[in-house]
Amino acid sequence: MPWIATYPGAEDRTVLLGSFSKVMAPGLRLGWLRGPAALLRACAVAKQAADLHTPTVNQLAAARYLADADLDAHVARVAEVYRERRDAMLLGLAEALPEGSGWVRPEGGMFVWAKLPEGYDTGELLRGVVAHDVAYVPGAPFFAGEPDVSTLRLCFVTQSPDEIAEGLRRLRGALVA
Repeated sequence: MPWIATYPGAEDRTVLLGSFSKVMAPGLRLGWLRGPAALLRACAVAKQAADLHTPTVNQLAAARYLADADLDAHVARVAEVYRERRDAMLLGLAEALPEGSGWVRPEGGMFVWAKLPEGYDTGELLRGVVAHDVAYVPGAPFFAGEPDVSTLRLCFVTQSPDEIAEGLRRLRGALVA
């Protein structure tokens, strides 16, 4: 989809915020902002008050990468790897999670959001799961309102499909133990 800012008359009335962290290098922690000049100045002042300054070496590394590399091609390669890993995780979830569980098939990103059946508390279960050398992130902290303690977030981007299958096997062992 085209950015709203590309439409005639919208360029000075829209703000676009992005990050290189998820598309270029996860540890980079460098973002960008496109918007009206007056707003950019106010945002720069607010950012300087919040953290003084983004490290110059990070900015230079990103600038060099953008000048020398094809970021779109990199993103396409990473997306294909992530898709393969996402599919490996989705393939094994029905066997790994208790009957009655559900999950969302992500169209992007790095995580699968899952919900265990009523009565499961993923925060309470985590210590036992970690004892099986596998982990997840309990979902409750992601809720703005009343948390659902039966939810969890599973990362699929840092492991190979074979490692994902093994992790799901361990998760199953922990949840049925």
